[in-house]
Amino acid sequence: MAVCKIVKEGSSILRKKAKPVKKITPYILKLLDDMRDTMYANNGVGLAAPQIGISKQLIVIDTGEGLIEMINPEILEKEGEQIGVEGCLSIPGVIGEVKRASGVKVKGLNREGKEIVCKAKGLLARAFQHEIDHLKGILFIDIAKDIRREVAVK
Repeated sequence: MAVCKIVKEGSSILRKKAKPVKKITPYILKLLDDMRDTMYANNGVGLAAPQIGISKQLIVIDTGEGLIEMINPEILEKEGEQIGVEGCLSIPGVIGEVKRASGVKVKGLNREGKEIVCKAKGLLARAFQHEIDHLKGILFIDIAKDIRREVAVK
């Protein structure tokens, strides 16, 4: 597997709607593996394919409870509201307060092409919304309040 270079803010691919995956091929499976490795190597909790320069509807997430891979994800339901601090591997050193649903129901395909549905709350719900926004060309800074540089802790 490989650790890919993360595309930074300013790259046009981050502002485009990602293309749906029509067929799960060995290339798509390798992309998922590379995205996983890249997310872990950069201490992220999620990564969308556009962040490695690929216009495909693929996300990987791990909020500490195990890896979730999803192809062509879509949010079916939202409930409640939460406000929390977010950052992004494509916008290093910047954080902001983002209002999101506190719970979501998300549908997509797993790597075997089977439909999966995930119900998520808290941080996992936030991660799903953040990564799915990437697939729509939306960055967290577009909807964040109180955007600021992270302060390094020594």
